[in-house]
Amino acid sequence: MMRLKQILASVLCVAALAGCAALERTEPVRTPQTIITQHVTAEQVKNAIINAGQGRDWIMSVAGPGVINATQNIRKHSVTVRINYSERNYSINYVSSVNLLASDGEIHRSYNHWVNNLDKDIQKKLAVMAATPAK
Repeated sequence: MMRLKQILASVLCVAALAGCAALERTEPVRTPQTIITQHVTAEQVKNAIINAGQGRDWIMSVAGPGVINATQNIRKHSVTVRINYSERNYSINYVSSVNLLASDGEIHRSYNHWVNNLDKDIQKKLAVMAATPAK
C-alpha cells in the first residue's frame, strides 16, 4: 500500500511539472527596434533585410517604401511580421500567426527565437555592407 502511494505521488509530481512546462511555452511578443549605427542607405537596409530573411527561409515581400512583410512557415506553424525601416532604424512587428498560441500579447517562445535570429542576421548584413567599399 505504501509503495502504491509513492508511485501515485510520483505520477502527480510529474504531471504537475509537465503542466508547468506547457504554460512556459509562451512569452511576451518581442518587437525588436534596432538603431542602425552604420552609414547605409535605405536601399541597403532593404537589401539587408531581404537577404537576411531569405537566408532564414522567410518569405519576404516589399509592401511599399520602408515596409517589408515577411512570413515564416515551419511545419504546421506560420507567422507574419511587418518590418518598417529607414536608413537610421528598423523594427520587426508581429502581424499574425497560426498554431503559435498567440493571445493577450503572448506567443510561443519559438516566435521570439525566429525574430531574434532575423534581427541578428539583419545586423550582420548591415555591418558587412557598411564595411564593403563602394564600387
